[in-house]
Amino acid sequence: MDGVFEKGTFKPVERQLILLAASEENKCGYCVAAHSTIAKAFLHAPAETIAAVRDGQPLADEKQNALVNLVREIVRERGFASAATVNAFLAVGYQKPQVMELLLGVALKTVSNYLDHLSPATIDQAFAAEAR
Repeated sequence: MDGVFEKGTFKPVERQLILLAASEENKCGYCVAAHSTIAKAFLHAPAETIAAVRDGQPLADEKQNALVNLVREIVRERGFASAATVNAFLAVGYQKPQVMELLLGVALKTVSNYLDHLSPATIDQAFAAEAR
């Protein structure tokens, strides 16, 4: 799933926001720390953006906010998303096929998040600064 998700249409920062938002909603500390580190250290995402995702707050960037809101709702509502949330995602310039692509990212993260719930991993030193 990861290989297919990486080849999709989302920009690298958007992919990390999808994975981070899903991990936060699924309460996976390891993945939250890892995706926060990757987004900030390697993709230079603003710390404020990552903090907003982690704290369940709106993002300053309208397009990223619509992306993260759709992820949050899909995870929280177990695959259901309101027409208003999907339409907000589309209204900022995303395309309808990207809803399915986003769902792939949510599925990918849900599997790894649940694996960590069942068999918790120790947070690697490289991600320790982003651990809660």
